[in-house]
Amino acid sequence: MDSADIGLLVLRLVVGLTFAAHGAQKAFGWWSGPGYAGWTGAIANMGWRPARLWALVSIAAELVAGLLLAIGLLTPLAAMALIGQSVVIVYGVHWPKGFWNAKGGWEFPISLAAGAVAIALTGPGAVSLDAALGLSVADPVRLGLAALGLVGGLGSLAVKRLLRSSPAPG
Repeated sequence: MDSADIGLLVLRLVVGLTFAAHGAQKAFGWWSGPGYAGWTGAIANMGWRPARLWALVSIAAELVAGLLLAIGLLTPLAAMALIGQSVVIVYGVHWPKGFWNAKGGWEFPISLAAGAVAIALTGPGAVSLDAALGLSVADPVRLGLAALGLVGGLGSLAVKRLLRSSPAPG
């Protein structure tokens, strides 16, 4: 273990637990969050259909993947999910509001996304459950999973746009 491993631990804890806390707000209403019903309503108001499915996807991405990232377990998969979620957060919600977080912009979510990408590309470090269990992933696979997260997020935005522009059935 060296200073890089400690740095990765700090980065994993901050990024992972921040995502997990946002997921807990959405799931349980903790820390003045909307809870599942409120979040499902917000998802519906943003045009995501079916709202309950997308609410669950976003909660799982933030809460479950955030916790996995923090403890360094299945880190490449957790980072992939958080990268996808970040794409949706940045481009699907915050982009039109400009850069600054004070106006609801993308300053904060892009910082979390950068942390998830950094962990995806470097791995979890020696102070992680992945290391303790002997789970390791080669660099090309980590890069591929990070790219898959990006594509997944963009794909989600494309599906939303297609569903919104398609005529209502019946």
